[in-house]
Amino acid sequence: MSPEVRTRRSASLPFSVKTILALETSCDETAVAILRGYTLLASEIASQIVEHEKYGGIVPEIASRNHLVQAPHLLDRAKRNAKIDMPDVDAFAATSGPGLASSLMIGASIAKGLAIGFGKPYLAINHLEGHLLSPFFGDGAVKPGVSLIVSGGHTMLIRVHGLGDYQLIGRTVDDAAGEAFDKVAKMLGLGYPGGPEIEKCAGSGNPARFHLPRSMLDSENFSFSGLKTAVRYLLPKLQGDFLADLCASFQQAVIEALVRKTIAAAEKHDVDLVTMSGGVSCNQELRRQLSAACAREGFEFKSAEPWLCTDNAAMIALAASLRLQAGLESKLTEEIDPNLPLV
Repeated sequence: MSPEVRTRRSASLPFSVKTILALETSCDETAVAILRGYTLLASEIASQIVEHEKYGGIVPEIASRNHLVQAPHLLDRAKRNAKIDMPDVDAFAATSGPGLASSLMIGASIAKGLAIGFGKPYLAINHLEGHLLSPFFGDGAVKPGVSLIVSGGHTMLIRVHGLGDYQLIGRTVDDAAGEAFDKVAKMLGLGYPGGPEIEKCAGSGNPARFHLPRSMLDSENFSFSGLKTAVRYLLPKLQGDFLADLCASFQQAVIEALVRKTIAAAEKHDVDLVTMSGGVSCNQELRRQLSAACAREGFEFKSAEPWLCTDNAAMIALAASLRLQAGLESKLTEEIDPNLPLV
């Protein structure tokens, strides 16, 4: 069910004076942010990469246990840095999905408890909408366009008409781009998360050395499973110094698919603006190539700042602020949804 269906009108304060406290606990990052109007007063994040690295991926039980430990400390630190008290907060928000159920429950429960305790509105925010809106951080308005959300769990193209008015253009039919990066990095014996490790190795490599597949290039949907499998079958045949070239070739195959499909979607939907967000959008070569393609084809390009691309509570606070400005809030009885769709 879409977020707008599950919201109700709120008689809230003028936007310029609203202070939002948001929590993000959808996966393995514990994050708290406080946003007043267009000013970010605090943004605190506790990473769990070290805890999960030895497993090569996220362990839900470990993630939820760490959220319980970290959240109170981050709340106190955010309040101190923002120089506010809880009664000064106008609304509390948390990610309600998609994500790990045991992780989502922590942030949502804390935000609901604070909303009840201080008699303030509660906003359940879609994690994907947080990513979608992050390129507009500080702008105060959501502009129509085509958005590429590319992360560890999601790869999708969205036609944005306005706040809460989204149309799905295409999505991955198997692995997300970030998931493919992680799995290939594991095959190559690189660290976790895999995206930054492959990007680092690719910097000195030749992206044309290995001819890897670009699946479904004529479709609006994405597929990266075949690319991952091609790397697996290629590895036993390789000898000598190949790591940098293989990383560069793999990275280029992913980027080419993302850029080509995004530009095609922007042309088909006749928009002026292309935006990009999500953890994989931190990849500098992806940013460079998509920005260059947009300039070449006459599209404005906006990407979220790198610090907003990975999971964070600032983007959740932004989404909550824009929704509250539009007169929307959520019911306290609203449940988390690990499979919450954006559209």
